[in-house]
Amino acid sequence: MKILTTGRQIGKTLKNASRLRTIVGVFAKHGFSNVAERIKLGRFVLERLSSPENLDKYSTAERIRMSFEELGPTFVKLGQLLATRPDLVPEEFVIEFSKLHDQAANLSYEKVEQVLKEEGLFDKFESLDPIHLGAASIAQVHRARLKDGSSVVVKVQRPGIIQTINDDLNVLYLLAELLEAYIPETRPFNPVAIVDEYFKTLELEANFVVEANNIRRFAANFANEKDVKIPKVYFDLVTERVLTMEALEGIPLTSEHALKQEGIDPTEIIKRGLRCYLKMVFVDGIFHGDLHAGNFFVLPGNQIGLIDFGVVGRLNPKTQSAIANMLIALSKEDYERLAYEYIDLAPFTERVNVDLFAKDLRNLIAPFYGLTLKNVNIGKVLLSSSSVAAKHHLSVPTELMLFFKSMVAIEALGRKIQKEFDFLAYSLEFAGELIKVQYEPHRMMNDVSQLARESRGLINSLPRQLTFLLRKINSPDHAIKIQIREIDELKKGIMLSFNLMFLGIIIGCLLLSSSFIFVHPTDNNLYGMPTISFVGYALAGALSVIAFFNYLKK
Repeated sequence: MKILTTGRQIGKTLKNASRLRTIVGVFAKHGFSNVAERIKLGRFVLERLSSPENLDKYSTAERIRMSFEELGPTFVKLGQLLATRPDLVPEEFVIEFSKLHDQAANLSYEKVEQVLKEEGLFDKFESLDPIHLGAASIAQVHRARLKDGSSVVVKVQRPGIIQTINDDLNVLYLLAELLEAYIPETRPFNPVAIVDEYFKTLELEANFVVEANNIRRFAANFANEKDVKIPKVYFDLVTERVLTMEALEGIPLTSEHALKQEGIDPTEIIKRGLRCYLKMVFVDGIFHGDLHAGNFFVLPGNQIGLIDFGVVGRLNPKTQSAIANMLIALSKEDYERLAYEYIDLAPFTERVNVDLFAKDLRNLIAPFYGLTLKNVNIGKVLLSSSSVAAKHHLSVPTELMLFFKSMVAIEALGRKIQKEFDFLAYSLEFAGELIKVQYEPHRMMNDVSQLARESRGLINSLPRQLTFLLRKINSPDHAIKIQIREIDELKKGIMLSFNLMFLGIIIGCLLLSSSFIFVHPTDNNLYGMPTISFVGYALAGALSVIAFFNYLKK
């Protein structure tokens, strides 16, 4: 079942005319009334709302960020998404959008209780702590206890949030389409595609059944890893609006006490955390997309725990290998190799110049080479490199951008625990392990088996295709057709040249014959010359005029 529904049709969006008026009004208030006029929505700016003082002192990016903050959760989350896409928006916008944070009001206990009752789950709990553990724009989290005594955490969706998001998404689709239609300078940023990507991300994040399944997959992937704790999910207490899972008996890294627990070794914690993350990326092909300090728990015995699996990234073997090669290329300052990894992952285009692309990557990354985590964030550098790729007409895959974003979060964790830890060196060590894994006998047998399956259809059809091709070539009526781009223009040019040449021959013949007759006087004269000569000269003149105009048209 789809939690979110979107309508790109203007008719459907205009059912939310009051929300559209609010959104347009807020942007107009922050200095964008001219944009509303250009996209034919000026009628929705019914009054000139009071603008912040000294509006001129704020940049365009700052004013858009302030508009997003005022418009609430949907727009804040959109800005947070754009903050991780320097390939789509200019750097100054990325900087401003990175300042956006969820500012959700606390949900009353009565409303939490109401949602649980509507989902038929309230009576399943022995007790529910009225004081929340955390509040976000989509959900609020409470500690609870089951009737068997188990300590759990319950994630409850805010009442009405889905309808609010749907209303905003419908308006966003309308605004994106109008921007592309009436403001050509926005087309390179592809506003509709941005809203599409945002919708897909939000749709998964708002469905707690999907998140529960994500947790199940991560728990299976780390079942044999005693150093990593993934909470158990109580699937009989999970719906699209409620998620119930085991409470981790640890302390989140946001607390200053997390690393001060007895027996905790910070160096071991960061190594285990990074190894966990790199296993997700290079071995499992599914990784936590938002692993910030609040989602990272320190448990007794140097065990780590992870929560909040609403946003996850999925990588196929090709992308996994490309990421490993990118890290190796960074370590060796091999910018041409890094450029080719981008090209191999992006949709094919003839517009990229590899040498110039590699040069721009070198200009971006070289100043940071050799610096440790204390001095530079490799994830941010790679995010910046994606904007260079975009300038060279390469479309960076979404999953690669999510990986870069997750790297930024991981390096922030590393900086919080151990400022001198070298993320790139540790990543390369694990990338070496990946190469070993790729050449293990069972992995190679799987690859050979996949190749055989994919080749089976080709092998079966190849004899028929070859027979057909040979019969076609041996046919007496066979002709090879060659299509050349702009062949029509070439054909027109050749035909015009032949026409001009033909006219030139005719004009020359007329002039020669008329001159020959002119030197042999006759009794039939016109304007002091033989009539036939006059007619010949006149025709030659007329044809010369025609030839001249045809030449100009060419």
